[in-house]
Amino acid sequence: MFLADCPRVPLPMKIDPAGLPFVAVSALLAAASVALQWWWPAAAFVLGALGFVFFFRDPERRAAAGPDDVIAPADGRVMVAGPASPETAPAGSWTQVSIFLSPLNVHVNRVPVGGTVTRAEYRPGRYLAAYRPEATAENERSEVWIDDGRRTVVCRQITGVLVRRVVCRVKAGDRVRAGDRLGVMKFGSRIDLFLPVGTRLRAAVGDSVRAGETVLAVLPAAAEANDQPATGR
Repeated sequence: MFLADCPRVPLPMKIDPAGLPFVAVSALLAAASVALQWWWPAAAFVLGALGFVFFFRDPERRAAAGPDDVIAPADGRVMVAGPASPETAPAGSWTQVSIFLSPLNVHVNRVPVGGTVTRAEYRPGRYLAAYRPEATAENERSEVWIDDGRRTVVCRQITGVLVRRVVCRVKAGDRVRAGDRLGVMKFGSRIDLFLPVGTRLRAAVGDSVRAGETVLAVLPAAAEANDQPATGR
């Protein structure tokens, strides 16, 4: 890989708290290896620590969004953009946008719309490859419902083959703004958004998006939105 192809990461950088244990352990092992004059293991642990710093980086993002805009909750590539499958979506009719994250993407997730969190829960499940359609309903995940008083949006953080943990830092009753930090996914995977029918998509399959910045869609007016339950029950 040429240097020009490498992601540009400004230093110093902020990292998500979930990455601190990984960085600390790698740094301690590197220090112990140096003390024992084990130079090759020391170099490997230093590279590991730098890799974890890169993976858990948390850049500042600014969401310049209108009240009806849906902001990308994750960096990555759009893999689904259209009507949601009834077999994998919450009850009712929805428009779905799914984003697949590679190991090189920023893994800090952002809130897609402003409003009140009416439901936030963890659901155990399998660890299928995140690109498989059934992963959205069968894999381990967190599910967050956000209601702005007129419309409801559902956001799922979904594990994959490499991802074994999703961290969600919002809870029911929280007031959130589009672009706020939602949580983090450890080592890859995907995020699914379920939006009211009538939402106008501005992203298509194959598009690269940035969490907290890219406008994925524009929500319909309240009169046009389907009547999904705000609590998700």
